[in-house]
Amino acid sequence: MTSKPAHSAGQAPELTVAGKIATITLRRPEMANRLEFEDLATLRGFIREVNAQREVLVLRLCAEGKHFCAGFDIGSVADENAGASFEALANELEEARPVTIAAINGGVYGGATDLALACDFRVGVESSQMFVPAARLGLLFYRGGLRRYVSRLGLNMAKKLLLCATTLDAGQMRACGFLDTVVARAMLFDEVERLSGELAAMAPLALLGMKKHLNRIASGTLDEDEFQRDVKEADASRDLCEGSLAWKEKRKPVFRGE
Repeated sequence: MTSKPAHSAGQAPELTVAGKIATITLRRPEMANRLEFEDLATLRGFIREVNAQREVLVLRLCAEGKHFCAGFDIGSVADENAGASFEALANELEEARPVTIAAINGGVYGGATDLALACDFRVGVESSQMFVPAARLGLLFYRGGLRRYVSRLGLNMAKKLLLCATTLDAGQMRACGFLDTVVARAMLFDEVERLSGELAAMAPLALLGMKKHLNRIASGTLDEDEFQRDVKEADASRDLCEGSLAWKEKRKPVFRGE
C-alpha cells in the first residue's frame, strides 16, 4: 500500500507495484467487492504479472469500502466454467511466488473466504465477519477450497463453517486461525504496511523457498528433489554470507536474492 486506497464506483481490480511490494485492490465497494466473471481472468493475469517480476517479494490483496469481498456473483455460481475459473484463481493465488497478505477490511463471504485462505497471512479489523452460504444455495464447494479449509482450519471447523453455514465475528475468526491478527479499522493500513516491510526485508531465496515448500508439505505435494536443489542454492548464496556477517556486526542485512 503506497497510499490509502481511494473509493471508486464499480471499477475493475487494480494492480500497483512499488519496489518489492505489489498490491491488488478490489474496487467495487458499493457491491461489497463482489467478483464478476471477467474479474477472475484479470486477477489471474495480475498474479502471473507479479510472478514474473523477480524483485517482488510480497503481494497484498486489499479492498475498498466496508467489506473485503462478497465472493462470486451469485447468478453465475451454477455455471461450470465460472466455478472452475474461480477455483483456478484461488489455486493460483495459493501458488503465487511472492508471500501473500489478505487485508480483511470487513465482511468476507462465500468463495472470497477461500481467496483469503489461499493467502499466507490474513490481517483483519474488529468489524470483520465471515459466512459461507454454499449449503444453503445447494452449492458443493470445489475441491481446492475444501482442501484449504481442512488444511488451514481443521476438519471440525471446516464442517462448522461449510455444513452449518455458521457466521463468525472477528474474535472467532482469530480464535480458529482464519485471521492471524485483528486490529482497529484505523490501524489496518499501518499493520499491513508493517508486515509487508518485515517480509520484504527477508532473504529472498530463503523466504520464497520456504513459502513454496511449506505449502507443498501442507498439500502433500512436496518434491524432494526440488526442495534439495533450493536448499543447496540458498546455502551457496551470497545472501547467507551477508546474513551471517550482518548478525555478527549487529546491523541490518542487505539481501540481493543471489
